[in-house]
Order: sequence, then C-alpha cells, then structure tokens
Amino acid sequence: MNAWIITLIVAAVVALLLVLSVRIVKQYERGVVFRLGRVVGAREPGLRLLIPIVDVMHRVSLRIVTMPIQSQGIITRDNVSVDVSAVAYFRVVDAVKSVVAIENVHAAINQIAQTTLRKVVGQHSLDETLAETERINVDIRQILDLTTVDWGVEVTLVELKDIQLPDAMKRAMARQAEAEREKRSKIINAEGEALAASALGEASDTMMAHPLALQLRNLQSLVEIAVDKNSTVVFPAPLMSTIGELGRFLDQESAAAERHTTPPSIVRPMSATG
Repeated sequence: MNAWIITLIVAAVVALLLVLSVRIVKQYERGVVFRLGRVVGAREPGLRLLIPIVDVMHRVSLRIVTMPIQSQGIITRDNVSVDVSAVAYFRVVDAVKSVVAIENVHAAINQIAQTTLRKVVGQHSLDETLAETERINVDIRQILDLTTVDWGVEVTLVELKDIQLPDAMKRAMARQAEAEREKRSKIINAEGEALAASALGEASDTMMAHPLALQLRNLQSLVEIAVDKNSTVVFPAPLMSTIGELGRFLDQESAAAERHTTPPSIVRPMSATG
C-alpha cells in the first residue's frame, strides 16, 4: 500500500515537472530565457523544454505594432500654433535587447515619438509642414531609428495623420486661395483679350486688302440688326453707295453669264440684187 502511494506521489511530481518545463513558442514570437537571473539566449518557435524553477522565459512578439501618437500643440518655425497627430509602426528585431535594455519598450517609443514629432515639426514653417509631409515623415523615422536601435526595435514607418490649424489661419488661407483664383481669372481674361485683338487686327488687314469683303460684312451686320425686329434702321450714306455698286457688279456678272450661255445666231447669206 505504501509503495502505491509513493509511486503516485513520484508520478505526480514528474507530471508537474513536465508541465513546468514544457513551453510552446508561437511562430510570431521569440522566447527570452533567464537562468537564475542571467540571459541564456532566445528560443525559436516550437516546443521548448526548460529547467523547472531554474529557467524563466519571457515571450516577445515580433509582429508590427501600430502606435497612434496623440495630438499635441506645436509652434512652427514661423510662430504658428498647430495641433499635429501621427501614427508610428514598429517591430522588435532583437528580442533579447527589447527585454534587457529597456523596461517597457511600447511606452518608451510612444514618449520619444511625441518629442521627436514636436522637434521636427517645430523646425519647419507652416507651408513646409503642409506641403512636405513625406520629408517630415522620413526625418522623424530616421531620428527614432537612431534611438530605438539600442532597444532592439525598428521603426518601419511614421505618418502625419492630422494637422489642425487655428480658425484665424483657416480664414486667412481661404482669402489667399480666393485671391489666387481671381488672379488666374484676370490673367485668362487678359490673354483672351490679347488673342481677340490679334485676330481683329488680322481681319481688318484682310478687309483693307479686299474692300468688297468689308461691304459684305456691313450687309451681314444689317441682317443681324433686322433679326432683332427693330422698327427703324439707319443706313449710312457710304453704305448706300456701296450697295449700289454691289448691285451694278452683280448685274454685270449676270449679263456676262448670259452671254456665255446664249447659243450663237444663224447668219443667212444675203441675196444679190439686180
């Protein structure tokens, strides 16, 4: 009876030791093992055996972490106060450093990202902040990488998410945009007037070389005036003489056309008289 009890106790102890010694590391994790307080290395994914009570393992995720950087008031180089928020993406590349070198890597990156964002944006003017966000993102990421490399962390991407301007600045920018649109409109109108003047100059040169074309244009103007159903139309004296000349020209053209189309008459010989 006593032997059975001893066997059960030994089996229970062995099972407990096995439970304490077996660890499963997932594919996206690394296990940092401490043996009596000293780091003995990182464990790859899979089934891993530890020395019970002696070994302690910390799991570290290697997946990319998305960290929002809360909005904060920043004064730009041209003394404009703006509220800027961003988002940072980072991942652990050295599991041992992320556990040994710093106590809380997520909180540390959040704090240094806020201070770096304030520092970089403060070195740019408002126009540069709005127009050169890509360059600002790269500058912030490079500065963060210089610090986080000692923590075993790599910052993969930083993006400015939102830039809030003061109401007075928004109104000033709206007025500036409206003035810019009015300037472009006036420039386009002036270019159109210049093109129209050039075309009119060419047309006047053509009409001076062909007086009949000028008179035809005057007649066309009269037709357009008649369309408006005006009760009285005043004809200038030179125009009346021009109409007469045009009528005689058309009569001459018609007579010439008739002469060309009329068949020749048959001429009979005259009889001789005594």
